[in-house]
Amino acid sequence: MQAGTDRQVRRRRVFYIPGYDPIHPRRYRELYRSESAAQAAISGYEIALRPKTTGGPYGWHVSATQDGQHTETDVEVLVWSDIVRASMGASIPATYWQLLRTAWVYIASGALFRLMRLRKGPVIAALYPIAVLLVQALGGALLGWAVAALTGLLPPFPGRGLVALGLALATLALTLRWFRKHDNRIYAYYLMHDYAFSARWKGANPPALEARMAEFRHAIETALTEDWDEVLVIGHSSGAHLAISILADLLRARPLSSSPKYSGGDLAAGQGGAAPPALSFLSLGQVVPMMSFLPKANRLRADLRFLAGSEALAWVDVTAPGDGCAFALCDPVKVSGVAPADQHGPLVISAAFTQTLSPERWAALRWRFFRLHFQYLCAFDRVGDYDYFRITAGPQTLAARFAGRTPSKSRIERAVNRYRDCA
Repeated sequence: MQAGTDRQVRRRRVFYIPGYDPIHPRRYRELYRSESAAQAAISGYEIALRPKTTGGPYGWHVSATQDGQHTETDVEVLVWSDIVRASMGASIPATYWQLLRTAWVYIASGALFRLMRLRKGPVIAALYPIAVLLVQALGGALLGWAVAALTGLLPPFPGRGLVALGLALATLALTLRWFRKHDNRIYAYYLMHDYAFSARWKGANPPALEARMAEFRHAIETALTEDWDEVLVIGHSSGAHLAISILADLLRARPLSSSPKYSGGDLAAGQGGAAPPALSFLSLGQVVPMMSFLPKANRLRADLRFLAGSEALAWVDVTAPGDGCAFALCDPVKVSGVAPADQHGPLVISAAFTQTLSPERWAALRWRFFRLHFQYLCAFDRVGDYDYFRITAGPQTLAARFAGRTPSKSRIERAVNRYRDCA
C-alpha cells in the first residue's frame, strides 16, 4: 500500500468523524468502551479506556496490549452534531417540503436511477422516508375524512361544512404530530432530514459545514507535527465524504514537492528529529455516491480524484453487503467516474457480516438495518482481518495491517455517474 508498513505503533492519534448524527458524541465513547471489551474477550487481548490526554472537547484514551505489544491511543470525535441538529429543526410542513425538493433533485438530475445501478439497498433506504411520510400523510387524511364524515350523522346546523373541514384538518395535524413524536422507532423524519441535507445544495457543502471541516483539518494537521507513530482518520457513513475532502485539502496545502510524505517513506523529521507519523484513512459504511452523483458535487469529485492519486496516505474502504445503508464494495472513486490514471487507493474490502458474525448473531441483527450500519464500530464473534479495535488500538499501522491484502473480488468499479466535472 505504501512505504513504512513495518513501523510499530506505540502512540497513535485517532480522529473519528461521525455521519449525519444528532446524538451527543459521548455515545461513541460508550460504544467503544462496551464493544472493545467484548472484542478483547473474544480475541484474547487487553484493552482499557480512561479520560483523554489530548486537546479537543470530546474523546478518550485507550491502552491496549495485543500480540505482546503495548499501544497508547488517543481518540478524538470531530463533532458536527450541532450542525445536524440545526438542519433537523424543520416543522412538519417544512419536512414535507423537503421531501418534495429532495425527490425532485435526485429524480431530475438522474442520480436516483444511476445509483440504483450500483446497490439497491441504500436507494431503498433513501426512498424509505419518502414512502413512510407519504403513507403517514395519507393515513392522517383518511382518518380526518372519517372524522369529518361523522358530522353527517349530526342534525343539520349552520356552518357544518366548515366544522367538518376543521375537524379533518385537526385530525390530520394530530396524526402527523403523533407519528413525528414516535419517529425514534421508524426514523422517517431523521432519514428525510439526512438526504435533504445533501440535496439542498445538490452535492455542495453548506458554508457552516465547510467552516467546521476547516477546523477538523487544522486539528489533524497539528497532530501530524506531533510525536505520534500514526495519525488515523476514520470517516463513518456520510462522515467518510467529509474526511475525503478534509484530507484532500490538507495534502493540497502541503504538496509533496515542498513537504514530505506523511506515509513515512521520505517524510522529513518530526519533532526532535523523530520519524513523523504515518497518515492513514479508514472509511466505513460509506455513502459517497449519494453526494458525488449530484450535479454540484464538483468539490467532492475533485477531492476523490486527488486523494485516490496520492501516495501520502494509506486508504482502506470497508463496507459489507449486509449493510443496506451503505454502497457496499463500491469503489467510491471509480463509480463516481473520476479515477485518475495512477490511482493508488482505496483498498476496497468487505467486513463480510455473514462470515464474521456467527449464525446466531447474524440472525439477531439481520433486520436491524440501522444497527448493522454501526457494526463496523462493534465486536465480531468470528472476527476476520477487519477488527476495529486492532486497527484503532493495536501495534500496526493501517498500511501494515493490510499490506498485501487484495481487494474484494466482488467490488463494483464501473463508472455510472452522469456528473464527472471537478472543481
